Amino acid sequence: MTAISWIDIWHIIFFANAILALWTVFHRKRSVATSWAWLIVLIILPVVGFIIYGFVGRGISQENIFAINRQKHIGLSNVQKMITEAPAKIDQNDTSPSAHILIKYLDKDQESPITKNNKLKLYTDGHDKFRDLFADIRQAKSSINVEYYTIYNDAIGNEFLKLLIQKAKEGVQVRVLYDAWGSFGASKSWFNQLTEAGGDVLPFITSRNMISRNRINYHLHRKIVVIDGVTSWTGGFNVGDQYLGRKKKFGYWRDTHLRLVGSASLLLQERFVMDWNASAVKEEELISFDEKLFPDLDENDISKGDMAVQVVSDGPDNDEPYMRNGLVRLMMLARKRVWIQTPYLIPDEAMIAAWQILASSGVDLRIMIPCMPDHPFIYRATQWYANQLVKIGVKVYTYNNGFMHAKTIIVDDKYATVGSVNQDYRSYDLNFEDNVFVYDRAFNKEMSNQFEKDMEQSTLLTPEMIKKQSHWLRFLQNFSRLLSPIL
Repeated sequence: MTAISWIDIWHIIFFANAILALWTVFHRKRSVATSWAWLIVLIILPVVGFIIYGFVGRGISQENIFAINRQKHIGLSNVQKMITEAPAKIDQNDTSPSAHILIKYLDKDQESPITKNNKLKLYTDGHDKFRDLFADIRQAKSSINVEYYTIYNDAIGNEFLKLLIQKAKEGVQVRVLYDAWGSFGASKSWFNQLTEAGGDVLPFITSRNMISRNRINYHLHRKIVVIDGVTSWTGGFNVGDQYLGRKKKFGYWRDTHLRLVGSASLLLQERFVMDWNASAVKEEELISFDEKLFPDLDENDISKGDMAVQVVSDGPDNDEPYMRNGLVRLMMLARKRVWIQTPYLIPDEAMIAAWQILASSGVDLRIMIPCMPDHPFIYRATQWYANQLVKIGVKVYTYNNGFMHAKTIIVDDKYATVGSVNQDYRSYDLNFEDNVFVYDRAFNKEMSNQFEKDMEQSTLLTPEMIKKQSHWLRFLQNFSRLLSPIL
């Protein structure tokens, strides 16, 4: 074969690859930034780019979308009957009346009503979190529903599984919903120990087979445990040794989690039921309404210290960036300060615009990020955005006492949110998330005190420090930023 013929073959491959790349990128709705990022990858990396796309860029199937969406009509009306219109009686720390615009937006589909008879406890250390979570599980009488992005087959993972097996043998209904990608290493045979004891285990609908599980996006990122329909847990901690600071790579693991007792637990229970039923394959696996799962919690029974709470969830089954928009609306209530913690800082244009408006308006905007990567490309992109945000007046801190994994926002002295949502494209558009919005001055104070403690172990990023960054580091940052919409 002549040299000319090889060139011709290459031209055909390149042309065919370009045509296929254009069709792949534009055959479904994407943001402009994401479209360009994928075009670059698919065209400059013929064949290899499509392999990468298979793991990262594939959309969620219409069948999966339908299965998730239809669950919105199961059980919610029963929950709403219990969570009546917010009572007039409020605690002196309740700030929900001043946030009525935000509350209205978050409940625009009548899926996130505000609840007021809630006790909340804040956790920032994995040892404390797992100690008290395990104590609650031991006290379970009727049901334990578990939903995690990550459950590792390691020391704490096996301790967790052993406890669930024990409760299943006691006759408690135990269900575990997990993401197969996030729980890499936790094999089916490992979970079979629980099913043999009478529990039920399902992989989330988008990761229940080998083809769909081996992709980075469209995953169950929520972390939820609901016990007897009354006590619930959610936030940033998954189940694994690294969340206890047992991994030398990360050192101390700084995260934020919540324990809730009250009507808000019914909404987390509803979220679990919808996710479970969407993932169920067999008819007998489906969960129907049960008073044991949704006990009658009187919303008018408010005592001192009770907090006003909204539970909000979102995912790629939603046509709009509902959670992102809700976070923007929350921050736009600010008059004095917005303090943010996030492990990944890859915001979209709407979020950057919101932060620029806040910083230009004199709001004290602070963002705390880790000082180390757990994903190199994502970390370099985080650094690029951090540099740019400093230029527009945002105070960016790098946390030095281990790995910062908390996902929190504090607004003035009135509002705060804790959950699974990072400040990145993936959380905004690609994964299934949940956040708890708290309208309470006392809780806000506790959150802000913790933020100030974290600042004592953090470094403020300055323009002078940015100027000293090497050319090679800046190249890595720029290259990672170029691909940030698909990271």
